[in-house]
Amino acid sequence: MTIITTAPIDGQKPGTSGLRKKTRVFMGPHYLENFVQAIFNGIGGAEGKTFVLGGDGRYFNDRAAQVILRMAAANGAARVIVGAGAILSTPAASHLIRARGADGGLILSASHNPGGEDEDFGVKFNSANGGPASEAVTEAIYAQTRGLRTYRISEAQDVDLTGAGERRLGATVVEVVDPVAAYADLMETIFDFAAIRAMFDAGFALRFDAMNAVTGPYAREILEHRLGAARGSVVNAVPLPDFGGMHPDPNPTWARDLVAVLNGAGGPDFGAASDGDGDRNMILGPGVYVSPSDSLAVLAANAHLVPAYAGGLKGVARSMPTSAAVDRVAAALGIECFETPTGWKFFGNLLDAGRVTLCGEESFGTGSDHVREKDGIWAVLMWLNILAARGEGVGAVLAAHWARFGRNYYSRHDFEGLDTGAAEAMLAALRARLPDLAGAEAGGRRIRAADEFSYADPVDGSIASGQGLRILFEDGARIVLRLSGTGTAGATLRLYLERYEGPGGDLGLDPQVALAPIIRAAHELAGIGAHLGRSTPDVIS
Repeated sequence: MTIITTAPIDGQKPGTSGLRKKTRVFMGPHYLENFVQAIFNGIGGAEGKTFVLGGDGRYFNDRAAQVILRMAAANGAARVIVGAGAILSTPAASHLIRARGADGGLILSASHNPGGEDEDFGVKFNSANGGPASEAVTEAIYAQTRGLRTYRISEAQDVDLTGAGERRLGATVVEVVDPVAAYADLMETIFDFAAIRAMFDAGFALRFDAMNAVTGPYAREILEHRLGAARGSVVNAVPLPDFGGMHPDPNPTWARDLVAVLNGAGGPDFGAASDGDGDRNMILGPGVYVSPSDSLAVLAANAHLVPAYAGGLKGVARSMPTSAAVDRVAAALGIECFETPTGWKFFGNLLDAGRVTLCGEESFGTGSDHVREKDGIWAVLMWLNILAARGEGVGAVLAAHWARFGRNYYSRHDFEGLDTGAAEAMLAALRARLPDLAGAEAGGRRIRAADEFSYADPVDGSIASGQGLRILFEDGARIVLRLSGTGTAGATLRLYLERYEGPGGDLGLDPQVALAPIIRAAHELAGIGAHLGRSTPDVIS
């Protein structure tokens, strides 16, 4: 074990999903090592502890894993459970942490961001419950980064991660495991695999786009091998360091090829995609795109058709920018519905306390209490189980849902690569106007209230403030603006738009048409064009 002298490095503050930077930044002198040592210090040391380690296979994943293994050994870790090839999807890592009683896990990913030497990399610490570290833990880690003077690392050859089995790195046991098997086994305990298999046997066709990211091996094992989907149903199934040049973000913009297949003649009955680390999902039917907000609502309304949830849901939770569609389902079911800030860690306390069963956020993330992360493959299987139980297609299920609950027309507009100062100035100007907006009109609607969202955790009483600017109209429509915490270059403005149409109303409009007055109001109120010099979003979902 060697003690290396170092110095604090600016900018190592974890965001909503760990620390994300350009890959070359992580490859710089001491950068990765400093942050990993800060993690170990921030959680009270690694001595005698067990950790899970793995990532999405992006560029630098393999090298970073070897560094972390040597540092874990030097810091006295008892055991590190690592996926073969240093591969683990984020939900699979969460499951392993929980199933093996580990003290936490280090996940190597920048999620849906592009990969490659000139693209993005990230490191996230998940706590013993399997979920993203709490605000208190991430603040402790950040405090360590600002005062770090040394880090510990073992001088050793690379650990062989090519096959399952135990190796030793000094006194530390490195246990290499199949990255897919335990997760796939878990899925079999949740869903009615026999019903889904029968649907495939009857000719049901699926296309799953793994976007050359981590879910390829998981989707092939579960969908093709265990459930019997036709060979080749999973495309772009081999994880590649640069994701084959794809942007592994499952939305209509970046998964446009999949959208084209589902919208074309003779396409499959069902389409889905997942992201870089496997925690996001997009659901499609023939000519049908299911928004993440609608997906959460449909899953909640039909969860009783899935074996693991047949006894009912304890409650549901959504991030504040997610539409209120699931709120209407919760009211009909007579269960609690919580509105939290963006970031899966805010669902952790609710899940651990047994207050909720399903959670979702507008950024293509849904999940349940089976792990403490959003879970792309799980969401796909939920939809397939529901389709099998109902004997209907995606479009029919969605139409029936809207006929019963009404439709929350909803869209997110992303403005990427913005000048950070300009974006922050725009929000600051709007924030200053919020107290005076109540009673004003915009887009032909009267504003009921305007505020900046804050959240009081009902379990531990902690407060999260500054979580997005909200403009709420008297008819239930709303506008939300916030800066994303997942980018690595410039700023990303997320603009969320929503209005409700009740049962019996016009439920078949294109969301951009239905939301046109709300979009105009948002641009008028925030002065997006004047502040940012552009008015057209990069991504619409």
